[in-house]
Amino acid sequence: MKPSRHPRAANGAVSSSLRPSILIAIQLPEDTDAAVAHSLAELELMTRDLGYSCIARVIQKRSHRGAPTFIGEGKLEEIAAITGGPGTIARGPETQQAVVSGITVFVDDELTPGQMRNLELALGAEVWDRVAVILKIFEARAQTRESKLEVELARLEYELPRIRDDHSLGDREGGGGRASRGHSNVELAKQRKRERIATIRRELEQLRHEADKRLQVRGDVFRVALVGYTNAGKSSLMRRLTGSDVLVEDKLFATLGTTTRQLAPPATPPVLVTDTVGFINRLPHALIASFHATLAEAREAWLVLHVIDAADPHAATQYAVTNAVLKELGLEETAMWTVLNKVDQISPAEQERLKEQFPEAMLVSALNPDDGRMLRERLIDFFGQTLVRERLKIPYGKQSVLGEFRSQIQMEQEEYGEVLEVTVRATPAVMAQLKARLARPLRG
Repeated sequence: MKPSRHPRAANGAVSSSLRPSILIAIQLPEDTDAAVAHSLAELELMTRDLGYSCIARVIQKRSHRGAPTFIGEGKLEEIAAITGGPGTIARGPETQQAVVSGITVFVDDELTPGQMRNLELALGAEVWDRVAVILKIFEARAQTRESKLEVELARLEYELPRIRDDHSLGDREGGGGRASRGHSNVELAKQRKRERIATIRRELEQLRHEADKRLQVRGDVFRVALVGYTNAGKSSLMRRLTGSDVLVEDKLFATLGTTTRQLAPPATPPVLVTDTVGFINRLPHALIASFHATLAEAREAWLVLHVIDAADPHAATQYAVTNAVLKELGLEETAMWTVLNKVDQISPAEQERLKEQFPEAMLVSALNPDDGRMLRERLIDFFGQTLVRERLKIPYGKQSVLGEFRSQIQMEQEEYGEVLEVTVRATPAVMAQLKARLARPLRG
């Protein structure tokens, strides 16, 4: 067991604002020391965001994750000596009030309901797994109505199989059931959660229907989606590309809902840039499934910018994690650029190493205006390849039609004679709309 340093106040005392916690991880044969340490460091950062201070880390090498108590008996007794628990799993009514410790135990894995209950009984402490921690952070970060509902849905689906008897409510509660026995408090609690899940799904379906209509209205508008590991600097890059004052914070999951802004200075046709939710290793599938809105933007994008934190020593792992999620979302066929961000924080030698590792990637710093201009120009060139060019003859009486499309077309040439002759570039869809409007007869 490795002790972890407490955050200290100016006078050297341990900060009283943070609650003590213990972190537990299992190292399987295929896991490297560095990978386990990195994942546990992520967990510690997340728990600190929730107000906890790590007093000890426990890493145990095991061949599988399926043990009833997740860890072995020796480690269980070792941790119980700190938390004040019995160190073993006693059964019976006297064990129902298991939490006696002021220390919270966080496990860097997803526990089964049985494993979580067994650990709480043996340690006498509240136990959270990695999924519960991520859900709690998402719940705290959610701002929009849709993201709040999506997080609540994921949390309820996580909690449903983990509902246990609450003996403070008594053995039976309420009516129903067979032979007038009534439902147990567990059955009633599950029923309430299922009803709430059904309500949320109906509301989300309505919100998603409205979002789909908004996407359809955008039609052929060029869209770029920023995706990547959490805290890779997507929001900073979004601010550089669009000039918007989107939230930029050095914290995990600072962005949950989607933020869409127009490329600045504005391009013609317009280019919309969307910042999406950050990913993380072992992001709960319930969250991936529920975050329809933010991921729908990525699915509808013409181009995906995969942003990587170049200064993170685990950049390759984060790249692989994000790619796995993108593949799960069916985005492997979408045009994608790799963008190594935060290169201002690494040495020239490290930049050269990354160029070899990611030969197709662009190395940028979101803090560098020149890098922002370079990326903007590349985006405009990319979308420019999709435009078609046509020369049109427009009667002067229909000049107003051309004005209606000015923001969606590039005007290359204008010649005034018997009619107005113009050379324009636009997307195939916009060009078809323009020609259809010009073909309409003039009103007498």
